[in-house]
Amino acid sequence: MVEFRKITWDNFEECMSLELYEEQKNFLAPNVYSLAQSYVALLNDELPAMTFAIYDKGTMIGFIMMYHDTAEENEYGNESCYGVLRFMIDKKYQGKGYGKKAMAKALEYIKTFPQGEAKAVYIAFEPKNTIAKQLYASFGFKETGEVNDADEVILKLNL
Repeated sequence: MVEFRKITWDNFEECMSLELYEEQKNFLAPNVYSLAQSYVALLNDELPAMTFAIYDKGTMIGFIMMYHDTAEENEYGNESCYGVLRFMIDKKYQGKGYGKKAMAKALEYIKTFPQGEAKAVYIAFEPKNTIAKQLYASFGFKETGEVNDADEVILKLNL
């Protein structure tokens, strides 16, 4: 069963060592960068990013970073929302259904409104990442017609 665990001193190094396949590396920032962003958010933002290591039966298989924005902070719409900023499954565990299980777990977590109410979930992906596009579509995410500064396609799921 897939579960989310906090990043601690005990699993920090392991989380940073998770890897994508070489051809996937331009799709996503490295976990060390995401953890650094999370630290800066913790020191500067009212609501810090929610970062978790993804585990299956005690084995770390991936990483996820989520956020909450108020309607005023949301750059893609005019409603309060959650977003999945980073989501990755280590190359050793890809193709085994973990991505689908972890995304289901993320949406289940978001629907508990851990940092406040929201009307939608946003996620962005690199257009060449067809596997991510299929995964997100399977959960009902729809393209908004927008792209972000990194030329990633913006998807939205109404809650």
